[in-house]
Amino acid sequence: MTISSSLNAGVSGLAANASRLATISDNIANSSTYGYKRAEADFHSMVIESGSGTYSAGGVRVTTRRLIDEAGALASTSNSTDLAVRGRGFLPVTTESSIGTDNGESPMYLTTTGSFRTDEDGILKTESGLVLLGWPADADGTIPDYARDTSDGLEPVQINVNQFAGEPTTQMSLGVNLPATETEAGASGDALTLPVEYFDNLGTSQSVTVTFTPSVPAAATDPATNTWTMTITDSAQAGAVIGEYTLVFDETRASGGTLASVTTVSGGTYDDTTGVFEVDVAGGPISIDIGAVGTGTGLTQLSDSFAPTAISKDGSPVGNMTSVEIDENGYVIANFDIGISRVVYQIPLVDMPNPNGLEALDYQTYNTTNESGSFFLWDAGDGPTGDIVSYALEESSTDVAGELTDLIQTQRAYSSNAKVIQTVDEMLQETTNIKR
Repeated sequence: MTISSSLNAGVSGLAANASRLATISDNIANSSTYGYKRAEADFHSMVIESGSGTYSAGGVRVTTRRLIDEAGALASTSNSTDLAVRGRGFLPVTTESSIGTDNGESPMYLTTTGSFRTDEDGILKTESGLVLLGWPADADGTIPDYARDTSDGLEPVQINVNQFAGEPTTQMSLGVNLPATETEAGASGDALTLPVEYFDNLGTSQSVTVTFTPSVPAAATDPATNTWTMTITDSAQAGAVIGEYTLVFDETRASGGTLASVTTVSGGTYDDTTGVFEVDVAGGPISIDIGAVGTGTGLTQLSDSFAPTAISKDGSPVGNMTSVEIDENGYVIANFDIGISRVVYQIPLVDMPNPNGLEALDYQTYNTTNESGSFFLWDAGDGPTGDIVSYALEESSTDVAGELTDLIQTQRAYSSNAKVIQTVDEMLQETTNIKR
């Protein structure tokens, strides 16, 4: 009978509003939880057609969902490894317990924010035991090509605070002025030396010594030769000669003092266009730039002074790691006290077609499901994903004012459904009293 269906509809209304109250309570309770995504209860009417002209109340159904694609505001912090995703995408994480089992398999979970700090082993993890995952870089700081549709290449990000690093010297630039008077008749012909430090593959300080020997005219009446012999020796090879070149300088009014020609006697071939040649020190080749022919950069022959004008080189000695930063593209960069930086990991962002189809787990983490679709690992800031913000955490997506408003509506709806049940009870009582 329809009066009974009214009772059932009232009962279903109580249950539906109780579920809605549970989501509101959870949202308000987690309004200060970083990375929390609010839950929402949706009501759906049930219609039961009898076909006899009478109406039977079908009641209401409730479904709940978590709005994972809704982002909260970002709050700044003082920790460089506090991370938040600005835009679409998730940080890959795993659990501390799965790493402790050491079975080679760490499941990948997803989160949008986390306060990561190093533990006793240097692994970046949160207080709740979530471990940050990333792709390890090669020794030179480059990231190999990893498969983007699987998490197999991801490893726990481990920062070794006792890590040392150095960079070997691979190129140097020599800017030196040679005295023009030394190639004139009557000059002493003494060689001029210039030691230049470089760092070998082990970060040890070595040096190449560049010796400039002038060519002096044989007779007092002969003109200046403007010619020098440049010899390069390597301290790591007991002073062995690794390169010898004949330098001729221009004496014309338009290009006086610039290199006119360089002839290779031994060592790497000099390139007239770039002004570069290579010599082999003990640890490998070094490119030396002495300036292109006719440019006036690098080596010059002017006046009567011997003076280095600009000596530069790459490479560095061994240094200690002092800090770690994570940039917007997800590169984990280690900074050393010798002034160099090196990429040690890259953190990708995980994306899938339907983020709201993810399975919600503890500690604001999520797991992929059939409803979420297959995932893909993007470089942060590439494709549909946003970027990674360090020194920041994502706040809860809960709007407390809106939840309190929904709480008032839910309370009224619950009371109204209770009133329906009370009314049905009174009507049934009246029906019972007819017999009396």
